[in-house]
Amino acid sequence: MVTKTIFKRTSQLLEDLDVKINEVYADGNDMIKISEKALLIIDESIRKVKLLVSNHHFDHIAEEVLFFKKLKPQFISKFIYYSSVLDIEAHKPAAGNKTLKKYYEAEQEKLKNFYLEHSEFYSYYKREATYLDHKIFVRNSYDLKMKLSSGFYNYDPNFTTSHDHMIARFISNQQFDHYLKKQIDNSNDNITAKIFSPLTWSGSKVGLIELIYALYQMRCFNGGNIELSEVIKFVEKSLDCDLGNFHKTVFEIRNRKQGPTKFLQLVGDNLNQHFMTNEAD
Repeated sequence: MVTKTIFKRTSQLLEDLDVKINEVYADGNDMIKISEKALLIIDESIRKVKLLVSNHHFDHIAEEVLFFKKLKPQFISKFIYYSSVLDIEAHKPAAGNKTLKKYYEAEQEKLKNFYLEHSEFYSYYKREATYLDHKIFVRNSYDLKMKLSSGFYNYDPNFTTSHDHMIARFISNQQFDHYLKKQIDNSNDNITAKIFSPLTWSGSKVGLIELIYALYQMRCFNGGNIELSEVIKFVEKSLDCDLGNFHKTVFEIRNRKQGPTKFLQLVGDNLNQHFMTNEAD
């Protein structure tokens, strides 16, 4: 099989994987169950990618580097992330919000320590450096001057380079840190008194999410330097509403047969009708 075909199939597997994981969230908000289901789906995808690549010879080093530096870590990072979520939620103490807050903060501290331990390679990763790529992202090659991943010698040499797993860790840790921040924020919300708001949202929740997402994509909040989850959380507090699994809702909006801007079109139609009526008067 030619390399171009492998890249194409791998990219398609990644797209399909994202869709399947989003579908898992439709079953509820229990992160233990969600993580367990997601891990099974991810494992199946990784096995398919492994079959494509393990016995394949890349004609050019640049192609092999691209696969192990950019493509493979996207799959492995998802497995690490949901494994981390499953572990932390399965061992979460049955305690009050203050205790839970400390519990999640302790996990954040572990992430900080990980970055400190691997600060040299993390700097290489963040700077998007490439001068060592031919050693650390090519199979059966490594640089002993750099710290290797723990358990490196137990990995499959046909599907592993010395540092592709570290890239996956960096990606998953970033996502896991966001998850921890969200749990800590939720704990803080339950500790502090609820802020009174004179406004409540009386339209459909799907419509509100469509509106928020449109403004978010236009970078209307903080110049675009903010996560969608933070915007959603602010709106929920301000309008005293629960928008639930907004990731799932955005996915459903994007895939509507009648188009993704149903609510926005209704807003525009009503506003135009209002102005036309006033002009007639």
